[in-house]
Amino acid sequence: MSKKRPVAVALAGALCLVTAACADSSTDQDGATGDKASAAAAKSGYPAILENCGVSEKFTKAPGRVVVMNGASVAEVSTLLSLGLGDRVVANQQSYGMSEVPGRAKAIKALPNGKVKLNDAYDIPREAMIGLRPDLVLSTTSYGFDEKNGFATRDQLKEVGAHTYVSPQGCDQDTSKMTVADSYTLLRDMGKIFNVHDRAEQLITASEKHIAEISAKVKGEKQPKVMVLFSNMAMGGNDFSSVVAKGIYNDILAKAGGSNAFASASKTSFADLSKEKVAATDVDALVVIGYNDPNPAAYAKKLLKEFPQWPAAKNNTYVALSDSMYLGPSNDLAVEKIAKALHPDKF
Repeated sequence: MSKKRPVAVALAGALCLVTAACADSSTDQDGATGDKASAAAAKSGYPAILENCGVSEKFTKAPGRVVVMNGASVAEVSTLLSLGLGDRVVANQQSYGMSEVPGRAKAIKALPNGKVKLNDAYDIPREAMIGLRPDLVLSTTSYGFDEKNGFATRDQLKEVGAHTYVSPQGCDQDTSKMTVADSYTLLRDMGKIFNVHDRAEQLITASEKHIAEISAKVKGEKQPKVMVLFSNMAMGGNDFSSVVAKGIYNDILAKAGGSNAFASASKTSFADLSKEKVAATDVDALVVIGYNDPNPAAYAKKLLKEFPQWPAAKNNTYVALSDSMYLGPSNDLAVEKIAKALHPDKF
């Protein structure tokens, strides 16, 4: 089996994240009568109802047996950890192998994996999922609940008492419109499900403040053209098949004072480009995302040598990132690192 199969499956499918139209943070009192009942329900946060990809999920208490599916993401598990909910996870299949957040990669690695045999999509098959006895299953996209892929459906999981959740932009697996705001939606939704609203809002407020400070420093500056791609990854037939065209990456670049050099190369999240197309494009800076690649910086340096005509090569301008460049609670760190590389004189 090709080492790159999980990427082809996950990044072309599961990494391709539509808006999980989730409800606001209000709670449903579910027929409770009287001021005391209403006050008690409001204080407990339950019942809490989310409308998620056309499915209504009603929580009467905080989940205690959470399963996090792979999805070529660490958005969901990182969000849980940032909210102090790691002890609720009974099986986690997510890992980038690295993180911009000190200690996070180690914390993710330390989580239980459920000791299940994964399927060809490198995720948890139906019978194994049911055997884990989850009360909440998180999937980056609806791909993780597709029966034809060998997964337990949302209805099947509901029958065994498990709630399910598809992350923002994951309903129809189209990540092209994803923004940093979707990371905040994920935080708020988990805050609602687990009744840790205050913690979620604190994280969101801190991130918004950090990004605003960075963006203010680079406002009005010329926006360098940036090539964003995943290191050592094949998703198509051309030499450069993991080049980012659209999605949250572009929102992060804009906030950091940059623009995507290949934004028009595809109508979807990723472009599949020839070496000639890449060589003919002026690239002012590289952002290389490491997905279970221990040394994305080495890949960046290799590209700069391969295309010495790029302004990026002449100025040795690159950033190696991992989880902060994707859906999750740490987008502000990506904004900061990219802004400092693109506009060093502003810091």
